[in-house]
Amino acid sequence: MAKKVLFIDSTHPSLPEGLRKLGFLCDFFPDATRTDFLKMINNYEGVIIRSKIKLDKEILSHAKNLKFIGRVGAGMENIDVSYAKENGIACINAPEGNRGAVGEQALGMLLMLFNNLLRADAEVRKGIWRREENRGIEIEGKTIGIIGYGNTGGSFARKLSGFKSTVRAYDKYKQNYSDKYAQEAVMEDIYLTSDVVSLHLPLTKETQYLVDKEFINRFKKPFYLINTSRGKIVKTDDLVDALKTGKVLGACLDVLEYEGLSFENLNSKNLPYSFRELIKMENVVLSPHIAGWTHESNIKLAETIVRKVKNLYNL
Repeated sequence: MAKKVLFIDSTHPSLPEGLRKLGFLCDFFPDATRTDFLKMINNYEGVIIRSKIKLDKEILSHAKNLKFIGRVGAGMENIDVSYAKENGIACINAPEGNRGAVGEQALGMLLMLFNNLLRADAEVRKGIWRREENRGIEIEGKTIGIIGYGNTGGSFARKLSGFKSTVRAYDKYKQNYSDKYAQEAVMEDIYLTSDVVSLHLPLTKETQYLVDKEFINRFKKPFYLINTSRGKIVKTDDLVDALKTGKVLGACLDVLEYEGLSFENLNSKNLPYSFRELIKMENVVLSPHIAGWTHESNIKLAETIVRKVKNLYNL
């Protein structure tokens, strides 16, 4: 009998095609709800998910035959990984699939901010030609602090390698990770030297609201902030205050703490004051959680999951 895999979210077609070639039967019910998944999950050996629902203890306790969960992306915060592992369920993600895209987005947003492209583009479209007011600054000669030196942090460092900047990286869970793209650093170095700080962290209890007033005030000089990881790592109220005082010179935010669980939309009811302030600021570049969301990464993510499932089953 064919092993069955339940697709909770839509994916690139190459993912179910790849799993079928490995001998799996793939089911996808686009209109199914969490209640439906609770009823049917016991019939499956594998689950493929992006971020439609949370695979928490309740739903996983119904998955008596589950052998693996494939998360088409990097973050695992919508999966109770500890409970899964305790029950022999392998948890697979695919940060290798979109790390290049995230690195490019972080660099692109920084260039956009440094060169005032958001404002300049809007002005030229209105027939306004202001050169001196839109004079930019260069990445060359700046010190970039990367917090979290995994797949996306490493990718961003590689993208920066041609800009003649100094790149320092801090990762609490690694040692001896200096390479030709970044120098290993302690957080004190990041606080003392950074002109730009880029976040490349998972969302955990440890990292939630890591970037708050206290964190920001530890920096010796004003800096620019990039966040392409998870919105709730940054306390937006404190960031807005720092942008107003000039302690933070500008921000590139692909993610916001006000996103819905599925990342497909903002929690748009009664958006707070700090969000309304952010969207008025010309030194803030915003995008809707698309850093890892390229046509190429869509395929790479799928291929990565197929490869890891193949390795898991020694096929």
